[in-house]
Formats: sequence, C-alpha cells, structure tokens
Amino acid sequence: MPPEDEHRIEVHLDKLLAERGLTLTELADRVGLSLANLSVLKNGRARAIRFSTLTALCRELTCQPGDLLTVRDRD
Repeated sequence: MPPEDEHRIEVHLDKLLAERGLTLTELADRVGLSLANLSVLKNGRARAIRFSTLTALCRELTCQPGDLLTVRDRD
C-alpha cells in the first residue's frame, strides 16, 4: 500500500456546492459534520471518509460517490 501522503483522490466538493447554490456551512449543518471536518475534506487533506459521511453527502448533494471523488492520474 502506498504511503498516506501519496494518495491521488480528488474531492470535487467546491464544484458540487457551486452547482447547487450551497455553502460549506449549509452542507455541514445538513449532514451533521463540523465545518472544520468538512473543510478538511473539501481541501483534499482528509485521509479517510466514513461510508456514512459519504452517504450523507451524496444524499444532500443529490450525487453519486463518483461525482464527489475521483482518482487523479499518475504524474
């Protein structure tokens, strides 16, 4: 398994929020996460995500996990 600092997952939370006219604060309230934790995810600094969190985000953003997360190509 690669070292943790080498993950290539990209989070597209900014794009989805903009498309839906939501703020990060509104989304945090709706899914029951702290603004700080959601910000860590949005900025690509998260090392893991719970399936329950992913489910809640997809429910509120009306999206699929693949809309929210993608794997960046190797450089």
